[in-house]
Amino acid sequence: MHSQAERSFNEKEDIMLHSIQQRYGEKLRATDGEIGHVKDFYFDDKTWTIRYLVADTGGWLSGRQVLISPHALGHLYHNGKVLLVNLTREQIEKSPSIDEHKPVSRQHEEEYHRYYGYPYYAETWPLWGLATYPIVAPPPPAAAGKTHGVDSHLRSTRVVKGYKVKASDGAIGEVADFLISGRNWVLREMLVESGHWYSGKGIQIPTENISRISYNESTVYVDAAKAAIIGVAQVAA
Repeated sequence: MHSQAERSFNEKEDIMLHSIQQRYGEKLRATDGEIGHVKDFYFDDKTWTIRYLVADTGGWLSGRQVLISPHALGHLYHNGKVLLVNLTREQIEKSPSIDEHKPVSRQHEEEYHRYYGYPYYAETWPLWGLATYPIVAPPPPAAAGKTHGVDSHLRSTRVVKGYKVKASDGAIGEVADFLISGRNWVLREMLVESGHWYSGKGIQIPTENISRISYNESTVYVDAAKAAIIGVAQVAA
Protein backbone atom coordinates (compact mmCIF):
# COMPACT_ATOMS: atom_id res chain seq x y z
CA MET A 1 0.00 0.00 0.00
CA HIS A 2 1.23 3.50 -0.86
CA SER A 3 0.88 6.36 1.58
CA GLN A 4 -1.09 9.50 0.68
CA ALA A 5 2.20 11.41 0.33
CA GLU A 6 3.59 8.80 -2.09
CA ARG A 7 0.40 8.86 -4.17
CA SER A 8 0.47 12.65 -4.31
CA PHE A 9 4.13 12.61 -5.42
CA ASN A 10 3.43 10.03 -8.14
CA GLU A 11 0.44 12.00 -9.43
CA LYS A 12 2.59 15.13 -9.74
CA GLU A 13 5.26 13.15 -11.61
CA ASP A 14 2.58 11.82 -13.99
CA ILE A 15 1.46 15.30 -15.07
CA MET A 16 4.91 16.90 -15.04
CA LEU A 17 6.51 17.73 -18.36
CA HIS A 18 10.21 17.19 -18.97
CA SER A 19 12.60 18.89 -21.38
CA ILE A 20 13.91 16.53 -24.05
CA GLN A 21 17.08 18.61 -24.35
CA GLN A 22 17.89 18.09 -20.68
CA ARG A 23 17.69 14.31 -21.03
CA TYR A 24 20.52 14.13 -23.59
CA GLY A 25 23.67 12.77 -21.95
CA GLU A 26 21.76 11.21 -19.05
CA LYS A 27 23.37 7.98 -17.86
CA LEU A 28 21.68 4.68 -18.59
CA ARG A 29 21.90 1.75 -16.20
CA ALA A 30 20.80 -1.81 -16.99
CA THR A 31 19.89 -4.30 -14.26
CA ASP A 32 23.55 -5.35 -14.02
CA GLY A 33 25.54 -2.20 -14.76
CA GLU A 34 25.86 1.01 -16.77
CA ILE A 35 25.40 0.83 -20.54
CA GLY A 36 26.11 4.36 -21.77
CA HIS A 37 24.06 7.54 -22.10
CA VAL A 38 21.06 9.02 -23.88
CA LYS A 39 21.93 10.36 -27.33
CA ASP A 40 18.58 10.87 -29.02
CA PHE A 41 14.88 10.01 -29.10
CA TYR A 42 12.88 8.74 -32.08
CA PHE A 43 9.25 9.82 -32.12
CA ASP A 44 6.20 9.08 -34.25
CA ASP A 45 5.22 12.38 -35.88
CA LYS A 46 1.57 11.30 -36.14
CA THR A 47 0.96 10.26 -32.52
CA TRP A 48 3.80 12.40 -31.03
CA THR A 49 4.86 9.44 -28.93
CA ILE A 50 8.46 8.48 -28.24
CA ARG A 51 8.96 5.06 -29.75
CA TYR A 52 12.65 4.61 -28.96
CA LEU A 53 15.47 6.08 -26.94
CA VAL A 54 18.81 5.94 -28.76
CA ALA A 55 21.59 4.84 -26.42
CA ASP A 56 25.23 5.64 -27.10
CA THR A 57 27.10 2.74 -25.50
CA GLY A 58 30.49 4.49 -25.52
CA GLY A 59 33.52 2.27 -25.01
CA TRP A 60 31.43 -0.65 -23.75
CA LEU A 61 30.24 -1.66 -27.25
CA SER A 62 32.80 0.41 -29.18
CA GLY A 63 30.42 3.34 -29.49
CA ARG A 64 27.66 1.24 -31.03
CA GLN A 65 24.20 2.79 -30.79
CA VAL A 66 21.20 0.73 -29.76
CA LEU A 67 17.47 1.34 -29.53
CA ILE A 68 15.69 1.05 -26.18
CA SER A 69 11.91 1.00 -26.07
CA PRO A 70 9.93 2.80 -23.34
CA HIS A 71 8.67 -0.71 -22.52
CA ALA A 72 12.02 -1.18 -20.76
CA LEU A 73 12.19 2.28 -19.18
CA GLY A 74 9.06 2.93 -17.12
CA HIS A 75 8.43 6.52 -16.04
CA LEU A 76 10.66 9.56 -16.41
CA TYR A 77 11.40 11.34 -13.13
CA HIS A 78 12.13 15.04 -12.92
CA ASN A 79 15.19 14.84 -10.65
CA GLY A 80 16.57 11.60 -12.00
CA LYS A 81 20.32 11.51 -12.69
CA VAL A 82 20.30 7.99 -14.09
CA LEU A 83 17.65 6.38 -16.27
CA LEU A 84 17.07 2.77 -15.27
CA VAL A 85 16.65 0.19 -18.03
CA ASN A 86 14.88 -3.08 -17.22
CA LEU A 87 17.21 -5.14 -19.40
CA THR A 88 20.52 -6.91 -18.87
CA ARG A 89 23.76 -5.85 -20.53
CA GLU A 90 23.78 -9.14 -22.44
CA GLN A 91 20.29 -8.51 -23.83
CA ILE A 92 21.35 -5.07 -25.05
CA GLU A 93 24.64 -6.35 -26.47
CA LYS A 94 22.81 -8.95 -28.58
CA SER A 95 20.02 -6.61 -29.71
CA PRO A 96 19.71 -5.64 -33.41
CA SER A 97 22.11 -2.88 -34.46
CA ILE A 98 21.03 0.39 -36.07
CA ASP A 99 22.73 2.65 -38.57
CA GLU A 100 22.37 6.22 -37.30
CA HIS A 101 22.76 7.53 -40.86
CA LYS A 102 19.74 5.62 -42.19
CA PRO A 103 16.04 5.66 -41.24
CA VAL A 104 14.76 2.83 -39.06
CA SER A 105 12.78 0.46 -41.27
CA ARG A 106 9.60 -1.36 -40.29
CA GLN A 107 11.45 -4.62 -40.88
CA HIS A 108 14.08 -3.60 -38.31
CA GLU A 109 11.34 -2.68 -35.83
CA GLU A 110 9.69 -6.08 -36.21
CA GLU A 111 13.05 -7.80 -35.69
CA TYR A 112 13.64 -5.65 -32.61
CA HIS A 113 10.22 -6.39 -31.12
CA ARG A 114 10.58 -10.11 -31.76
CA TYR A 115 13.97 -10.09 -30.02
CA TYR A 116 12.61 -8.50 -26.84
CA GLY A 117 9.13 -10.04 -26.97
CA TYR A 118 7.38 -6.64 -27.10
CA PRO A 119 4.02 -6.11 -28.80
CA TYR A 120 4.39 -5.36 -32.48
CA TYR A 121 3.82 -1.79 -33.53
CA ALA A 122 1.02 -1.31 -36.06
CA GLU A 123 -0.33 1.95 -37.42
CA THR A 124 -3.89 0.75 -36.76
CA TRP A 125 -3.19 0.23 -33.02
CA PRO A 126 -2.25 2.67 -30.25
CA LEU A 127 1.47 2.54 -29.48
CA TRP A 128 0.93 1.03 -26.02
CA GLY A 129 -1.94 -1.24 -27.08
CA LEU A 130 -4.92 -0.88 -24.76
CA ALA A 131 -2.81 0.70 -22.00
CA THR A 132 -2.08 4.41 -21.55
CA TYR A 133 1.59 3.85 -20.82
CA PRO A 134 4.23 1.25 -21.84
CA ILE A 135 3.57 -2.22 -20.45
CA VAL A 136 4.33 -5.60 -21.98
CA ALA A 137 1.08 -7.05 -23.31
CA PRO A 138 0.08 -9.66 -25.91
CA PRO A 139 0.86 -8.45 -29.44
CA PRO A 140 -2.06 -7.16 -31.54
CA PRO A 141 -3.06 -8.94 -34.74
CA ALA A 142 -0.75 -8.28 -37.68
CA ALA A 143 -1.91 -5.48 -39.95
CA ALA A 144 -3.16 -6.70 -43.30
CA GLY A 145 -1.01 -5.75 -46.24
CA LYS A 146 1.69 -4.10 -44.14
CA THR A 147 4.97 -3.30 -45.83
CA HIS A 148 8.57 -3.65 -44.73
CA GLY A 149 9.77 -0.34 -46.09
CA VAL A 150 10.96 2.77 -44.30
CA ASP A 151 8.56 4.13 -41.68
CA SER A 152 8.15 7.74 -42.77
CA HIS A 153 6.67 8.80 -39.42
CA LEU A 154 9.67 7.96 -37.23
CA ARG A 155 11.82 11.05 -36.57
CA SER A 156 14.73 12.21 -34.42
CA THR A 157 14.20 14.93 -31.81
CA ARG A 158 17.79 16.06 -32.38
CA VAL A 159 17.26 16.48 -36.11
CA VAL A 160 14.01 18.45 -35.74
CA LYS A 161 15.63 20.92 -33.31
CA GLY A 162 16.39 24.08 -35.28
CA TYR A 163 13.65 23.51 -37.87
CA LYS A 164 11.73 26.64 -38.88
CA VAL A 165 8.23 26.97 -37.41
CA LYS A 166 5.48 28.55 -39.49
CA ALA A 167 1.96 29.57 -38.50
CA SER A 168 -0.83 29.81 -41.08
CA ASP A 169 0.14 33.45 -41.69
CA GLY A 170 3.91 33.51 -41.38
CA ALA A 171 7.09 32.44 -39.63
CA ILE A 172 7.22 32.14 -35.84
CA GLY A 173 10.75 31.04 -35.07
CA GLU A 174 12.73 27.80 -34.65
CA VAL A 175 12.21 24.57 -32.73
CA ALA A 176 14.22 24.74 -29.48
CA ASP A 177 12.93 21.78 -27.49
CA PHE A 178 10.06 19.39 -26.82
CA LEU A 179 8.31 18.83 -23.50
CA ILE A 180 7.44 15.22 -22.76
CA SER A 181 5.04 13.55 -20.34
CA GLY A 182 6.99 11.46 -17.87
CA ARG A 183 4.26 8.81 -17.67
CA ASN A 184 3.26 7.91 -21.22
CA TRP A 185 6.22 9.26 -23.23
CA VAL A 186 4.08 11.59 -25.32
CA LEU A 187 5.56 14.86 -26.61
CA ARG A 188 2.97 17.33 -25.34
CA GLU A 189 4.44 20.68 -26.34
CA MET A 190 7.01 22.14 -28.72
CA LEU A 191 9.15 24.99 -27.41
CA VAL A 192 9.85 27.63 -30.06
CA GLU A 193 12.51 30.35 -29.96
CA SER A 194 10.71 33.34 -31.46
CA GLY A 195 13.65 35.70 -31.91
CA HIS A 196 12.70 39.36 -32.45
CA TRP A 197 9.17 38.55 -33.61
CA TYR A 198 7.83 38.10 -30.08
CA SER A 199 10.31 40.01 -27.91
CA GLY A 200 12.75 37.14 -27.99
CA LYS A 201 10.50 35.01 -25.79
CA GLY A 202 10.04 31.27 -25.97
CA ILE A 203 6.61 30.03 -27.03
CA GLN A 204 5.09 26.68 -26.04
CA ILE A 205 2.84 25.18 -28.71
CA PRO A 206 0.78 22.02 -28.02
CA THR A 207 1.79 19.30 -30.46
CA GLU A 208 -1.88 18.71 -31.23
CA ASN A 209 -1.80 22.07 -33.06
CA ILE A 210 0.98 20.96 -35.39
CA SER A 211 -0.41 20.04 -38.79
CA ARG A 212 2.70 18.51 -40.33
CA ILE A 213 6.48 18.44 -40.50
CA SER A 214 8.19 18.95 -43.84
CA TYR A 215 11.59 17.27 -43.75
CA ASN A 216 12.49 18.49 -47.23
CA GLU A 217 11.89 22.09 -46.12
CA SER A 218 13.11 21.59 -42.52
CA THR A 219 9.89 23.25 -41.36
CA VAL A 220 7.16 22.55 -38.80
CA TYR A 221 3.72 23.86 -39.76
CA VAL A 222 1.28 24.97 -37.04
CA ASP A 223 -2.46 24.99 -37.64
CA ALA A 224 -3.08 28.45 -36.13
CA ALA A 225 -2.50 32.12 -36.88
CA LYS A 226 0.31 34.07 -35.18
CA ALA A 227 -2.17 36.17 -33.18
CA ALA A 228 -3.81 33.06 -31.73
CA ILE A 229 -0.44 31.59 -30.79
CA ILE A 230 0.56 34.83 -29.03
CA GLY A 231 -2.75 34.83 -27.14
CA VAL A 232 -2.20 31.32 -25.83
CA ALA A 233 1.39 32.14 -24.84
CA GLN A 234 0.25 35.22 -22.90
CA VAL A 235 -2.43 33.27 -21.03
CA ALA A 236 0.12 30.57 -20.12
CA ALA A 237 2.52 33.24 -18.83
